Amino acid sequence: MVQSAKKSDQTKMELANRLFFRMYQCANMLHKTGTRAVEAEGLTTQQWAVLGALSRDTAQAGMGIGELARYLMVSRQNLSGVIGRMERDGHLAIVPDERDRRARVVTITESGRHVWRVLAQPKIRAYYEAALQDFSVNDAAHALHYLLKILENMQRIDAEQSGGEDADGETSAERGMPVRA
Repeated sequence: MVQSAKKSDQTKMELANRLFFRMYQCANMLHKTGTRAVEAEGLTTQQWAVLGALSRDTAQAGMGIGELARYLMVSRQNLSGVIGRMERDGHLAIVPDERDRRARVVTITESGRHVWRVLAQPKIRAYYEAALQDFSVNDAAHALHYLLKILENMQRIDAEQSGGEDADGETSAERGMPVRA
């Protein structure tokens, strides 16, 4: 019985290693091949993610840089360079927050909306179709379900490791992130 449990634990760790290595490879390939899919529009996968985040209905008034960084799960430092390049290219603007004039928010410009809706979206859709070739709707739904479970667990780990605070001193609960005891 003890031997069987050890074998099961060893098998689970081998599978975990393979799973996380494949996720790492997928992230790298997404960056490489995703950027190629939209490079003719002058975009990278990071810029694609920023435009996607800001084009959501809930972000029409813009997002603070910290809020956007948390949504994308990147550091403010990494995001500030991306935002700076996109502002230079005319895709984004940094404007005073309508709710608090002292704060500033990142908004998508008309140029950014055009690039996102007209130029990038068809290429992104084609990329998704190619990347999910041979996936049924159920396959995609299951993959999403399990990735969300892993993400939630990693967010919990992050909150535990950082004492529940991010670089801005904000707790996971304040960020609206799930935290399990």
